[in-house]
Amino acid sequence: MPTIRLEKLVKRYGPMEVLHGIDLEMESEEFTVLVGPSGCGKSTTLRMIAGLETVSDGEIYIDERPVSALEPKARDLAMVFQDYALYPHMNVAKNMSFALRLAGRPKSEIEQKVQDVARMLGLEKLLHRKPGELSGGQRQRVAMGRALTRDAGTFLFDEPLSNLDAKLRGQMRAELALMRQKVRKNMIYVTHDQVEAMTLGDRIVVMHGGHIQQQGTPEELFKRPANKFVAGFLGSPPMNFLDGSLTQKDDGLYVMGSGFELRLPKHKVAALGRCRSQEVTLGIRPSDLAFNLSAGAGEALDLRVVVSEYIGAQSVLLTECGDQKVNVELKSDTPIALGNTLRFSVAQEGIHLFDRQTEAAI
Repeated sequence: MPTIRLEKLVKRYGPMEVLHGIDLEMESEEFTVLVGPSGCGKSTTLRMIAGLETVSDGEIYIDERPVSALEPKARDLAMVFQDYALYPHMNVAKNMSFALRLAGRPKSEIEQKVQDVARMLGLEKLLHRKPGELSGGQRQRVAMGRALTRDAGTFLFDEPLSNLDAKLRGQMRAELALMRQKVRKNMIYVTHDQVEAMTLGDRIVVMHGGHIQQQGTPEELFKRPANKFVAGFLGSPPMNFLDGSLTQKDDGLYVMGSGFELRLPKHKVAALGRCRSQEVTLGIRPSDLAFNLSAGAGEALDLRVVVSEYIGAQSVLLTECGDQKVNVELKSDTPIALGNTLRFSVAQEGIHLFDRQTEAAI
């Protein structure tokens, strides 16, 4: 399978620059997810790879061959769009085989390919139906099937699940994961949904403001975010942020702020080096807080419970720490009374620090 490399890729619309020199390499047979908020440049990047947007500066390489000047059909790519883009007057079989018929492939080959892909996606009984007779999830499977029948070297997905309801999105994520196991191809997937990114991607590329903020495996980005934006974007509920400062005491180095003081573990102190008086933001994920009345001073946060949201096996608490808000994720059978101030210990590996000015992890 080909590798795809973006080198100092820039996109401008008139005087406005929306991509600022993107450098990225996607390995053979890798499922790469471009994720970020609306307007971050992820869909523009995908469309430039596909040849649907022109490149203002920089170059796109597929197997070390520059392709920015090539037409989309010359790039060996297949794309699945957000709005399905199916032909309403054609049945499922004809929609899936359209590119093959256009290329003049033998009829027997076309029929075999359509049957193979339909079986993989559970579309065998729908081949004679038209798109208007299908549900949203079925139409999306047909759109994926049309891409798969082309047998391209790389598949591009532009927010393919965003038009589906929450239940269907969950089902389609599972189907995409199963398809990924059967189809060992390059896949580049764009989404604004961090759950899709975390569950589907071999590698996640987090974008913001036309820049790549960080890239790596889902675990790397979740556990070792490069900056405050990545830390807050990945994870649900999102990471808590508390402004404070580093203060040296006799028994160790503390981060202190409005309503809290937390002693930093030795591994975190060692990682900080000479940093001792910096204004920082403390980051703690809601799942790294545990109800613990016996925790000692400096080992926990005292939080006043304001709201409790029951979501099945888990409850999410909205609490107050001084004048700052903190979310806590607990098992639903933990007895919690609203209005009480309770002590929550913090997992040592769950303490993150960010420079207050640059927002970079420290």
